[in-house]
Amino acid sequence: MKRKRFLSGIALLLIVAMLTACGSTPAGSADTNGEKVLNFGCAMYTDGCVNPANDENGGWNFMRYGAGETLFKFDDNMVPQPWVAEKYVVSEDHTDWTITLKKGYKFSDGCDVTPTKVKEYLEWLKQEGPNGSAKPQKYLEFDAVITADDAAGTINIKTSKSYANLIGSLCHPTMSIVDVEHTKDFDNGIIGTGPYMIEKFNGVGVGYTMVKNPYYPEEVPYDKINIYFMGDASAKTMALQSGQVDLVENITNVADLASFDEDPNYTVKKIAGVRTGFSWMNCSPNSILSDKTLRKAILMAIDNETIANSKTIGGLYKAGFSVLPSSLDYGYDKLNNPYAYNVEAAKKILDDAGIVDTNGNGIREYKGKDIELRYISYENRLLNENSEAHMQYLDELGIGYKAEFGSSDDQWSKLAALDYDINNNNWTTVGTGDPVAFMANWATDTTYCGYSNPEYDKLYDELKVTLDADRIKEITFQLQQILVDDAVAIIDGYYSSSLIYSKNVAFATLHTADYYWISTEIKPAN
Repeated sequence: MKRKRFLSGIALLLIVAMLTACGSTPAGSADTNGEKVLNFGCAMYTDGCVNPANDENGGWNFMRYGAGETLFKFDDNMVPQPWVAEKYVVSEDHTDWTITLKKGYKFSDGCDVTPTKVKEYLEWLKQEGPNGSAKPQKYLEFDAVITADDAAGTINIKTSKSYANLIGSLCHPTMSIVDVEHTKDFDNGIIGTGPYMIEKFNGVGVGYTMVKNPYYPEEVPYDKINIYFMGDASAKTMALQSGQVDLVENITNVADLASFDEDPNYTVKKIAGVRTGFSWMNCSPNSILSDKTLRKAILMAIDNETIANSKTIGGLYKAGFSVLPSSLDYGYDKLNNPYAYNVEAAKKILDDAGIVDTNGNGIREYKGKDIELRYISYENRLLNENSEAHMQYLDELGIGYKAEFGSSDDQWSKLAALDYDINNNNWTTVGTGDPVAFMANWATDTTYCGYSNPEYDKLYDELKVTLDADRIKEITFQLQQILVDDAVAIIDGYYSSSLIYSKNVAFATLHTADYYWISTEIKPAN
């Protein structure tokens, strides 16, 4: 039942051959026209779709590839700063927001970014959002009334409820500003305001050719950026070592990362950001894991500390038991964990509930059938490695499983469809500058795991409208404790992101909010 993931030498050679066949310029060099070219290797999400209304990955891709920008962006303290917008004012009750746009800002097609254009995008999200899984209403309610004043250069947003931090919500990649009127291909050719724009989508599993946005108000360092999709950490390592790429994100092989860190020809930047790796447990009524006893036993049977400190994980995850990282100021140290590692106690809980092995095959039964949990995962940020470790502990507990390790797109589609028992992924937790949107993932109306708890919903409804900072922290603490008590997720831990680049790159920056991969901050060495 255990499944090992590896990439064969033949597969790696095929990846290198693919890079060469795509006509890539040697890493970091100028092509025959004297262009500055960056070759970037990264994971592929949602087949490379850049449509923010499609799902969350679409907005992230749009922004990460350097094509999309939001009205405001986060600094490394997760405080919103102006980006496409210049400033804002808000009413005392935080329901009336007037945002002033920067003058002279343009889309990459040369069209002016006007308040009317911004309104068109926000209205388009209302229209298209229900057709996808991005759930943009987490960031701005569909009931909001939006008016544009092009003469004044302002957008006015009136909401039916108070938003403590609407500006933070508008920093989320889903809210990246799009020229809706002139975009013909929303999935792979969307028009934004970023320093780079899409010249060509080279195909699923291949990547994009990005070129300089001639209308960008700042100096853009590269003429062209080749984005190559590489989901496997070994492929990223091999491509960087061979010179096929200049820059990669999140190599997770601990030995490879250490090797790059020690080599003066490469720079490794790591940041303990605001990400949590966690496996959803399907709590919907028809799921086997709707049984809380099973969920409790699973959590008690897994030794998170040992996994996080293993040679495989190498400390890239810090162990924890809540969905919010322990580094955030939301009361982690005061939380009570009733399901600390104790495999013998976990076995007793199941025995007492009659969830036992009657066939002598080492697998416990539930309602007369051997348990076989479908465990979904994919190759990124050590998710497969964490999942495999979890399954070894499930073996000891007598819980059967079926590993379904595929692509990130496969993982996401099964998550959105509730087509899983356990589903491992890695999320930014304060992607709006606070945990409000993230905690929506366990509210009844916006959950991805079928979880429903009236007490949680009541507190979450209060969190959405609370303006008092101390009360926000108090509610967030309470919400965490409810989720811990209800045993809703297996926590991999709190992840440290990384960027690795060769001497062909003079400088690249890794930010707390890892929305910003390709930016004007990446500079060529020559």
